[in-house]
Amino acid sequence: MNRLIVAYKPTWVGSNKFLSQLKRKYKEKKAGFSGTLDPFAKGVLIIGFGSHTKLFRFLNKTPKRYRATLWLGAHSDSLDIELVDTIEEIKPFDENTVKEAIKKLEGTLTYEPPIFSAKKIDGQRAYDLARAGKEVVLNQITSTIYETKFISYCHPFVTFEATVSEGTYIRSLGRIVANSLHVSHGSLSALERLSEGQFVYEDEKPLDIKKSLNIPQNFYLGDKENIFYGKPLHVEDLKIKDGGYYYLDNNDTITIINVSENKVKYELNKVEAC
Repeated sequence: MNRLIVAYKPTWVGSNKFLSQLKRKYKEKKAGFSGTLDPFAKGVLIIGFGSHTKLFRFLNKTPKRYRATLWLGAHSDSLDIELVDTIEEIKPFDENTVKEAIKKLEGTLTYEPPIFSAKKIDGQRAYDLARAGKEVVLNQITSTIYETKFISYCHPFVTFEATVSEGTYIRSLGRIVANSLHVSHGSLSALERLSEGQFVYEDEKPLDIKKSLNIPQNFYLGDKENIFYGKPLHVEDLKIKDGGYYYLDNNDTITIINVSENKVKYELNKVEAC
């Protein structure tokens, strides 16, 4: 079965374990997911079965939108509730002050990612080093926070939404909000991915691939049998001759090509469209 779906991962289940559950559910051996969610996080996870795992890099997956609840005063090396070890009592804030701290996130942010992250240091995952008690020093990263939305403030818990660029660490955003409020520590008590680009959870219904791609459509004006048999394609037979990635609509299937230096290269051919 070649299929692309949006699943909803529950809290305290690892992304790999959740994928195994889906493989058993759909009785499929080959499957993969795009965009790992931490075990404590829940929400949207794009799943590909069969050859559709090869489509992930061509999907319209950004920006991403998250809902997070920040626990002010909770100290955790992982910046979430998994490793909370101390809780500092914090005086309540005026709600407008909290709203302003969240609003300040918007724009381009340069910050340190959490030491409990999947970033690699000399070939090892940062979270593996951190769990082993080794020192973890990560380079700063830059993210774009397109939009934030204040949801609620029930002291000491602040809930907000953030629409962000690829690779943004929401746990770090929580720490930034806490620091903006002059609170020494803050950790996420809940995290939900609401969407990845255009993708939202809709009961795992199969996606229409042609409506899911982040690359434009091109048109092959030559003999369609060339595509069917995977024969070489030529730039002069394309409607759009500019360089870049495109998809060709073959009715029930699509072909993804890369045009570069006046040459056409197949990236994927005859992929089922749903």
